[in-house]
Parts: sequence; structure tokens; C-alpha cells
Amino acid sequence: MIHAGIDGDPIDAELGALVDRETRRRAETLQLVAGETIASPAVRRILATSLSDTYAEGYPGARYQGGCEVVDEIEELAIARATKLFGAEYVNVQPVSGTAAASAVYAAFAQPGDPVLSLRLDHGGHQTHGSRANFSGRWFNPIRYSVSESDELIDYDQIRDLALLHRPRLLIAGSAMYSRLIDFPALRAIADEADCILWVDAAYLGGLVAGGSAPNPVPYADVVTLVTHKVLRGPRGGVLLGAGVHGPALQKAVFPFTQGAPAMNVIAAKAAAFAEAASGEFAVHVGAVVANARALCAALTERGLRIVSGGTDTNLAVVDVSASGLSGVEAQRRLHEAGIVVDKAVLPFDPRPATEGSAIRIGTPIATLAGGDVDTMGQIAEWMVEALSDPAEHARIRASIAELLAG
Repeated sequence: MIHAGIDGDPIDAELGALVDRETRRRAETLQLVAGETIASPAVRRILATSLSDTYAEGYPGARYQGGCEVVDEIEELAIARATKLFGAEYVNVQPVSGTAAASAVYAAFAQPGDPVLSLRLDHGGHQTHGSRANFSGRWFNPIRYSVSESDELIDYDQIRDLALLHRPRLLIAGSAMYSRLIDFPALRAIADEADCILWVDAAYLGGLVAGGSAPNPVPYADVVTLVTHKVLRGPRGGVLLGAGVHGPALQKAVFPFTQGAPAMNVIAAKAAAFAEAASGEFAVHVGAVVANARALCAALTERGLRIVSGGTDTNLAVVDVSASGLSGVEAQRRLHEAGIVVDKAVLPFDPRPATEGSAIRIGTPIATLAGGDVDTMGQIAEWMVEALSDPAEHARIRASIAELLAG
């Protein structure tokens, strides 16, 4: 098949066939990957415009290239919409990813070797919070707080003790796998007492905050990073939100310290996503995403699987599969063969190595967009348990899922 590209130019047959395969894969399988959603039609249209060709190094009114009058207005519009949506004093929409936004935070507030206090990676933290495999762990001195072994919830007393002992430059809140809401006022009090910068990584929370289903960290944090994909349904990219006093440092940390010219088509798509996220329809959608995540957790619990921390307050959850005798990797593989796509994960205090894990991570944004409700989550849980326990059922489950998604 030859695909029509921009302005009708064809996409070659080999590449077009691969695009078709990926489109079919997503259409015929159940996507429960926690970090994925489906970008809105407006976002996709904007990404394919000629804005992708515009070079605009610098900031509105201070570009290094000519011909930036229109894209200046686009970036200012994106900033204004994000400011209104999240209530931030300072907004930067140029970061090309969540990791790029994180890099700017380190550049603005820390020097190589400085201590930073963050959630352990195997307890739900993110690699940019001090993983030794990431720049953040090689250039800075990570100190780890953890969840309690008894309830798998963040231990705020431990955070305070560590903060007062080590006096970190950054106190980092946010995670890739922690499914519970975070006590931002408590962390603000700790940061004030320890005289450190409070950085909230709201990559997974950004869409929930915009939709009114999670508390806004902006009033409590010195700086907040988020991404515009995941629940927010925007393009892949990052955003910085900060207190006004930190604006100059964050501005220079993005450009020229960590990035060159921004992707103006992505910034325009971010502006579209911010407008959509301010709508009542988006709030309803986000509420359904969280309700479905809770329903799916409850249904899996009823069928004998344990949910880390006992449930979820967000769009994601971590499911312990060790009782089935499977590793996280094997559970991911079995579910994939049955047409259910998830992430492998590790448990807090997991006895298995991180390369295997004893858990899977699930999320409900795409299942919700596909029309799933709390009743559908019960059927999904049934399929998941069957797929994990009996490989002979994989073909039947896969066919049932394809039929459901087609209908």
C-alpha cells in the first residue's frame, strides 16, 4: 500500500506497510500501557503542519532567526493557556520531553555532586530522579526515600529525617509507578525546614490535575515538570511550571543551556491540548479514567491478584503477579499473546532482579477512550487472570478483545 504523505506525496510501500501493521496492532489489542493515551485529532493535525519546518531558536521577541512573528504568537498562546490551566506564575513550553524538562530543573537549581532526595526507583521512582544509569545519578548524589513495607505508602517521616540529615539541594516528588496521591503540603513543609527546592515531577499527574481528578502541586512546589502526552492527550513533550522568582533561572536552563531550537509544531499542539484539557468533556474523561483504574484494581483483587498499596488514586496501578508463580516479564509476555499490552514492573522490596520483576504496571486511559466503563473493567480483569493462568486460552481471549474493540 502506498500512503499519502504531506501535500499528497507518497510514503514508500515498505514504510507504509510497517505503519499499517502498527495501526492494526493498536486497533486489535487492548492497550493497558500506563504511559500511553491517544492524541486528540486536533493535536495530530497540528503536528503534521508546516510549523515543523520553522526554526525559532530563542524565546518570543528574542529569536536568533528571522520570520518568527507568527510562531512567537503561537508560543505565547501556549504559555497563556498553560498558565490559566495550572495556575503557574512561570511557564516554559519548550522542553522536548519530560527528561529534557528534568534536565533543566537540575541545571537551574543544582551543581554536579549536589545531594538530591528522591523516591527509590524500585519503589516507584523515575530514572531521572537519580538512577545510576541516567545522567541524574551520575552527575548528582542521590539519596533515597522509600515506601513503608507495611502498607507500601510513602513514608513522610523518613523523608523529613533524611532531608534534615543530608540537606539536599532538591527534594523530588513524583514517580513512574506510585499509584497514590502525594501529600504536597507535607513535602512543602519539609522542603522549607530543610531549605531545599521542592520539585514535583507530575508527568503522570498532569492530565489528572488539568481534569480536576488530582490535587494541583503548583501552589506548593518551587518547580513542576509535566508531559503533554500520557493522560493529557497532547503531543510528546515537556512543560516547566514554576514560581515567578525562579523564572529567570529556568528560562536560561532550557535555552541555551540544555536545548537549542524548539519544535514549533509541537508547541502549537501543546496549545491545542491545553485548550481541550480546560473543557468539561476532558474533566469527565479524566474522572472516568480514574474510576476505571479503581474498578480494574478491585476486579483483579476479587480474582486473587494483589495490587501494590491496596489500590490506586490515579490512572495506573502495579499488580503483583508473584502468587501465580510468574515473573513480571513472563506475565507481560503471556498477556501480550492474549492481546493485552502492559508494562513489566518491580515490587517494592521485590526479591526478583529488576530485569525480571514480580509485577506488571497497568493504566486505563486508552481503554477509557475506547468506551470502557467500570463494567468493562470486570471483563478485562477476567481475561487477564485467564491469560496469566492458561496459555491455551490466549487465542480465544485475543479474538474476544478484537471483537470488543471493533464493536
